[in-house]
Amino acid sequence: MVNLNITQKILFPHISDKPRANPIPGDKISIKIDQTLTQDATGTLVYMEFEALHMDKIRTKQSVSYIDHNTLQTGFENSDDHRFLRTIAAKYGIIFSPPGTGICHQLHLENFSVPGQTLLGSDSHTPTSSAVGMIAIGAGGLDIACALAGEPFHLTMPAVINVILSNKLSPGVSAKDIILELLRQLTVKGGLNKILEYSGTGLPYLSVYDRATITNMGAELGLTSSVFPSDKVTEQFFKTHNRHARWKPLSADKNAVYDSKIEINLAKLEPLIACPHNPDNVKKVSEISGKKVSQVCIGSCTNSSYDDMILVSKMLKSHKIAPGIELTISPGSKQIMSYLSKNGLLEPILSSGARLLEPACGPCIGMGQSPVSAGVSLRTFNRNFKGRSGTADAEVYLCSTETAIVSAITGKITDPRELIKKSAEKMFYIKNLPAPAFIYPAASAGARAKIEIMRGPNIKPLPEFKPIPENIAGKTLLKLENNISTDDILPAGAKILPLRSNIPAIANYTFARVNTEFVNRAKTNLSESKYSGIIVAADNYGQGSSREHAAIALRYLGIDIIIAKSMARIHSANLVNFGILPLLFVNLSDYDKINPGSIITIPDIYNLLKTNHNITATIDSKDEIRLKYNLGQRDKQMIFAGGLLNLIRNKTAGKP
Repeated sequence: MVNLNITQKILFPHISDKPRANPIPGDKISIKIDQTLTQDATGTLVYMEFEALHMDKIRTKQSVSYIDHNTLQTGFENSDDHRFLRTIAAKYGIIFSPPGTGICHQLHLENFSVPGQTLLGSDSHTPTSSAVGMIAIGAGGLDIACALAGEPFHLTMPAVINVILSNKLSPGVSAKDIILELLRQLTVKGGLNKILEYSGTGLPYLSVYDRATITNMGAELGLTSSVFPSDKVTEQFFKTHNRHARWKPLSADKNAVYDSKIEINLAKLEPLIACPHNPDNVKKVSEISGKKVSQVCIGSCTNSSYDDMILVSKMLKSHKIAPGIELTISPGSKQIMSYLSKNGLLEPILSSGARLLEPACGPCIGMGQSPVSAGVSLRTFNRNFKGRSGTADAEVYLCSTETAIVSAITGKITDPRELIKKSAEKMFYIKNLPAPAFIYPAASAGARAKIEIMRGPNIKPLPEFKPIPENIAGKTLLKLENNISTDDILPAGAKILPLRSNIPAIANYTFARVNTEFVNRAKTNLSESKYSGIIVAADNYGQGSSREHAAIALRYLGIDIIIAKSMARIHSANLVNFGILPLLFVNLSDYDKINPGSIITIPDIYNLLKTNHNITATIDSKDEIRLKYNLGQRDKQMIFAGGLLNLIRNKTAGKP
């Protein structure tokens, strides 16, 4: 077949199960996964699930376990998890990245990305590596465990949208402004079951790090992934990191067909900023300039590259931080810190009064550096959900490194074009970059077999769940508004993240920021009631992080069904993985008919799923509403079995 786009060129050879020769958007497909990545906040559960599959080694081409989230060690929990991850990586043949080495997406992009391959990661920002011509996808941990075991990844064939970038960015305008413009146009739910594929005359002016900022934050659109071609810019990047042998060109065919297109003239783009409390609440910086700032944080997996750090260093060499501003800098890796130090670029940062943090996720996930009460924090991060920073009443804005550093200098939100009069230099070919401190597993299976997996007392066995009842009589335990994120369902932060290996403990924080009575209500319903637990939500339920804990904690608390106007891709898949049935309103106005405490009855639900019929539910024995679902045959089998692990166990035991 000719006239393929890049997405099709990568996906089609990887498809292991497809309904037709050339799948179309909406088809249920499965793809072979070449690489996986995990990070420590989700990784412990991934590898516990992998152990449950009883494999002797991984079945991917390459898998990497990164420690970058839970690096704050205020008790034994995080340290024990890191030891567990290190020993399990050594036993099963996984590359291990110790604490302090850097942020998973920065490191994977530089050291393991390969054009044309597929990557599945237990972090929603895994598409960062798509900047070099991969299809990199974020997913729930159980999907990663199955990929490690050689199982294909199941997804809906996405529509491919061609984003045509013309001309070049003006000084003070950056790649962050490109993705903010797309968020302004499409909103946080506009990318569901879509891939954005970039082309146009503006590409040669965008470095791989520019492209990575765009693919990283594309996750906030709800996309399956994003992808750039592998071109001369990409080749130079691979040379820089001494990996030219892994590079290959990859581009769309001439006259490639797309499902739709978006055109952005980079020359007309202005500096943009996402205002509280959602990444799509985007305005021009010039519209809100002058607002006083209390904190500026530069870094995270979105903007912590060499290019970002070099820009910060050069700005701080000639300018001072405004009085009263707390400025934190988080380089993406130890390699970057070493490069800055060797080339005299670290000194301006240190002498400016900025706080240099270790190369880790840190403030982005609420792991330190919470703003002051009612503070205004400018961050180069990818999410600004209310309370995510650790300060409930803080106003968090998302912006480019240019806007952030200029605002730190002036003490107020400032259009960076006021101080930046020429385009920032991009990272060119640099020799003798320091090698990352990765720990590679022994090649010998015999040597790996002797390794003992070390578990701390906080690492608890995975809960086992029964299938949901065939005849549902459920109580509505919670009714939610639009854009409920996985941070709302199960928060991150220094207090809660260390409990990721302990489902009974972490479940106690479910919906802690939304409704403090929910956990007690759910536990009472589970122990004293004849009713299943049901949650009702509005649009875009489950946006944000890939954390499967936001699904498994609900199942642990007795939630059998979620009913929503619409759901985010990863969270919906996680619900099914743990046996929770995700249903959607046929008529959106029916959302208003359900109240907290409403009893919802659905008879013979298994038969309705088997026959592909829409579902009629009765509310409080009077009102009827219609519900639908978007489940493939495998999804239904998981619901019937009570989750993916049960389905695998049943197949292993020869059960239908």
